[in-house]
Amino acid sequence: MRRVINSTLRSYSTKAASANSVQPEILKSLCVANRGEIVHRVCDTASKMGIDTTSFYTEPDGNLAFSRSANNNLNLGADTKGYLEMDKIVRLAKENGCDSIHPGYGFLSENSEFAKKVQDAGLIFVGPPAEAMEAMGSKSRSKEIMTAAGVSCVPGYHGENQDPAFLEQESEKMGFPVLIKAVLGGGGKGMRIVESKADFQKQLASAKSEAKSSFGDERVLVEKYIKRPRHVEVQVFADKFGNVVALGERDCSVQRRHQKVLEESPAPGLELYSADCRQKMYQQACDAARAVKYEGAGTVEFIFDRDSPDGQFYFMEMNTRLQVEHPVTEMVTGVDLVEWQLLIASGRPLPKTQEEIQTDMDKLGVHAIEARIYCEDPFNQFMPSSGKIVHMQLPQVGNPRLDVTFEEGDTVSPLYDPMIGKLIVRGDSREEALKKLRLALNEYEIVGPTTNIEFIKRVLKHEGFRGNNPSDLDTGFIPRHGEVLFAHEGTPNEVYVQAAIAQAFPKALSAPSILEAANAFSSVGTAGWSSMQTREVTFKDGKESVVVTLTQLPGTSPTENTFAAKVGDKAIGNVTASHLNGKARFRFPTGQHVNTVVANDSNLGNVNEVHVFHRGTHHKVELATPDWITAVNKRIGAGAAAGGSFNDPDAMEVATPMPCRVVRVTVKPGDVVSKDDELLVIESMKMETTVRSAREEPTKVKRVAFVPGDLVKQGSVLIEYEE
Repeated sequence: MRRVINSTLRSYSTKAASANSVQPEILKSLCVANRGEIVHRVCDTASKMGIDTTSFYTEPDGNLAFSRSANNNLNLGADTKGYLEMDKIVRLAKENGCDSIHPGYGFLSENSEFAKKVQDAGLIFVGPPAEAMEAMGSKSRSKEIMTAAGVSCVPGYHGENQDPAFLEQESEKMGFPVLIKAVLGGGGKGMRIVESKADFQKQLASAKSEAKSSFGDERVLVEKYIKRPRHVEVQVFADKFGNVVALGERDCSVQRRHQKVLEESPAPGLELYSADCRQKMYQQACDAARAVKYEGAGTVEFIFDRDSPDGQFYFMEMNTRLQVEHPVTEMVTGVDLVEWQLLIASGRPLPKTQEEIQTDMDKLGVHAIEARIYCEDPFNQFMPSSGKIVHMQLPQVGNPRLDVTFEEGDTVSPLYDPMIGKLIVRGDSREEALKKLRLALNEYEIVGPTTNIEFIKRVLKHEGFRGNNPSDLDTGFIPRHGEVLFAHEGTPNEVYVQAAIAQAFPKALSAPSILEAANAFSSVGTAGWSSMQTREVTFKDGKESVVVTLTQLPGTSPTENTFAAKVGDKAIGNVTASHLNGKARFRFPTGQHVNTVVANDSNLGNVNEVHVFHRGTHHKVELATPDWITAVNKRIGAGAAAGGSFNDPDAMEVATPMPCRVVRVTVKPGDVVSKDDELLVIESMKMETTVRSAREEPTKVKRVAFVPGDLVKQGSVLIEYEE
């Protein structure tokens, strides 16, 4: 699809290039002040350009692959906040001969004080001037600048008065719903939607607390909330000669907790609003960059009102750094954005004009989409997850791009952001790109921390998201379709049989296949010890039990074992299990499957879990705990030791499934709580989570175990109820 850009969009001047016919030298030695996959990404391009690289890591990250990405890798020590130590980072960069620092994204990437320290030390900051960062870093000040530059802005209060009563009064003037946003920072932190006056003060306190924790500044602004907004952003680049170009747009509307899950380019369906919709958006993005004398890579984010007939959009903010989702722009433009960053930081002019960029995009004519892979449980309020990656298989189908931080055997720490990688694909159309992404996700296997992979598959399958012009794409997509996206899906009998064989007869899936006695876990029972062994394995399915009965039959070969299988009272027939190229092969009467099965692994956070990847879906089934163990655990309060949960309506205690910090406690001993009442707020992996009562009946609080500020271990009991 050809997209025409308005001729009023300025391209860089050839006079600027000719005036600098003797081009400045490229940077010689670059320090990357960040962690994770962005370190790989920047070091890779820098090395191709002949630039020496230095990176940092903290001791918790010392075994991760990115800590070996650069030519020179420096240990910041045991402090997990090492990536925020500005003076230390600048000093080490100078001591190791670096002439420049790339901040990546997150951490110090949008910190103007850090940019100043880099420049004051005589180093080059790969990013915009500190003054531009300050102007755009303050949401209130940036709105004033944008309004003066003729850029459309959402009505709201962006002033300095932070009195809670005053902010509530301003919100009433705008009319609810309103959006509270942290003045500094981004990524959905310090952001709350307030539907009514009754909720305003509680949501304001929560937003301020999260903003203070994330950015060191609790100031907020309040804006009118657009009910069905799309999040559409424009990638811009500017050089030191005042030239600015737009490199297409990205739609990032599918979000949870105000953080992006899927990003794609081009934004689908914009041309249906008006022929010049994109032109206007690109023009305003470039005007925004010029207004603050911007340099380098930046992203101008817009709120796009999908209900407006002509495609009305409003300036939201400008991210003064490279974005997490920059790969989709690279795929549709053919531009290495990091290379452009390093060229512009070296004093070079923009490598291409606006017309050249558009010509290249038209030649490619592709659609790209990125899925962020998070360690979190979407079916448990997107709770962050951590732990050792016991198994990882990266997808190959469709030639995807994978930007990953972790490898099999690595441990995902609760101390940092839960994003562990990005999967990016492109196709000749949106439909083709989505098909490739679905196929790649079917091949993407992770066992250990819970991930959002299965949830993303559900989003991609939803009718409101599919097609070249999705009918229901806006930032409310996930909560609006929660009933479908979060619905419990049953486990096929074939999966239970595979899990039971892996649990009760693990050697049946090894090569060569020699049966040994089953492990001693008492969910696995025996009925007779003749040559034809029979085992029963009991699994939990919600409150129900699923019993699988396996009877070993004479093997068809030395490397295969055959079982007569039954799930409950339903006969499945004879199932043959064997090992094939590192996977488990199962032959059922209806067909055969070659799958990954992970069981009996002591590295799993819950050793009672069995993981089966069956027909492109990751099934996690759990062995039923025998009644006598359940009774003992209940008496001694050990039920949380297996990991903790917020959602068990029968539990007489609320335990945390991950390490966390207590932010706020809402209840006290003696309080009576009902279902969905707020109990407390915790923070883990940089995200706040409100813990609510799951009890179906009113229940009295017996004990509150922690106070605000306490650091809590995984599995610890937070709240105890009276029997």
